[in-house]
Amino acid sequence: MLERAAAPAPGFAAPVTPGGYHWWYLDAMSDDGEHALTVIVFVGSVFSPYYAAARRRLAAPDPEQHCGFNAVLYNPGSKHWAMTERGAGDLRRDGEQLSARGSSIRWQGRQVSVTLDEVTVPLPGRLRGRIELELPGITATDYALDPAGRHRWWPIAPSCRARVSMEKPGLSWEGHGYFDSNRGAEPLERAFRDWDWSRAPLADGGSLVQYHARLRDGSERLLALRFGATGAVTELSPLPTQQLPRATIWRMARSTQADPGTPVTVRRTLEDTPFYSRSLLACRALGEPVNAVHESLDLDRFSRRWVQLLLPFRLPRRARRS
Repeated sequence: MLERAAAPAPGFAAPVTPGGYHWWYLDAMSDDGEHALTVIVFVGSVFSPYYAAARRRLAAPDPEQHCGFNAVLYNPGSKHWAMTERGAGDLRRDGEQLSARGSSIRWQGRQVSVTLDEVTVPLPGRLRGRIELELPGITATDYALDPAGRHRWWPIAPSCRARVSMEKPGLSWEGHGYFDSNRGAEPLERAFRDWDWSRAPLADGGSLVQYHARLRDGSERLLALRFGATGAVTELSPLPTQQLPRATIWRMARSTQADPGTPVTVRRTLEDTPFYSRSLLACRALGEPVNAVHESLDLDRFSRRWVQLLLPFRLPRRARRS
């Protein structure tokens, strides 16, 4: 049984352990399946080469010096990627809102709103617009992902409605959304070797979320949670694991869970990096066809020096210290 604890408040102002992290993650898929969006708001950016370097130099690096909004907008035939790291002088946060330069996230009871104003990479451009999530239900608990409870996951609203209105590029759409938060008292790579994660909307308005994490101590965390539309959660027996093809440039190992004896199709690989992949899958789960957002993360690869040297080309740093 997973360790449970009372869910925190949204936590935008919560202290972050030196060397640790707190992030808020949302994604959305348009109703027509043509568009997708991912936004991750970091205090202590876990994938930052600058934060990794600070951890090598300092006993207690300040996570607020490594913050920002990572956003990717996926359109047919194009992708807009903005991942600029900010510093403590750019960060403003309280119990209801967190901002870094021109971008912000705000909690308003049953609504989360994100304002983006970022510069894209590698080709400079603007990614500017607004995302609104309507949360019909909020889950009441968070979960430990490791035996010591130093890494915790709060599936805030696994099933919600998203409205996306972009000024640059000019477009708008609606679709299914997802919102969660992770926090940790140490770097991810200290506890985990790798993980696979997926979330899939269900026909009844709920969602299925699955984690398969492999830890440094040799243990695994394999969980399947069914969330109702209003936030009720049921712990399920994990579905059988299936390996996905390594048909990516970086040959990332990927796996997921699906109903036994049924195929899994990779509809689209959205991200293909040396240590991380994001994909859209089609499969059967809990007896019904589903379209899932899926990610694979390899922290052994992330920790390699050659990967750290590549990251600044996609994750520039433009920071005010204080």
